[in-house]
Amino acid sequence: MLKLGLALNVLAGALVSLPLIGYLFSVLIEKMELQWIKLGAVSSFPEGETRLASYQNPYRLSWDGATSDIPCWVRRLTGNKFEVFAINCTHLGCPVRWFSESKLFMCPCHGGVFYQDGEHAAGPPPRGLYKYQIKIEKGDLYVKGGLIPSLSNKV
Repeated sequence: MLKLGLALNVLAGALVSLPLIGYLFSVLIEKMELQWIKLGAVSSFPEGETRLASYQNPYRLSWDGATSDIPCWVRRLTGNKFEVFAINCTHLGCPVRWFSESKLFMCPCHGGVFYQDGEHAAGPPPRGLYKYQIKIEKGDLYVKGGLIPSLSNKV
């Protein structure tokens, strides 16, 4: 009985230490680089409007399914001037919705409100919406993505 108890304690200790070892060695793992991802033709986004678009996460795995589709809000100002916002609220990451009548993004979770330019308007979020870097090439709009934008990956 003593040997069985000792073996179970060693096994439990090993199982608890595996995530800690993984965390310590995670600095040696190569970080994923952001990539330029095509959102669509510039002509598919009307001037003065905000539309929902999505792209396939380039770091998807076979079991990701529909979760590898990353939505974002595309706002076309004039001509080739765009703003592309992450769909996630900066408070707890809930998906924000665009209300064209009031020209506001609103978060249903805790009442966060953002102006049409993504700046914080009201509620608990600590900052404005995360913005993607964009570029226009050969009439197509691209975002630099692959990870959910946050303060840590400086998107």
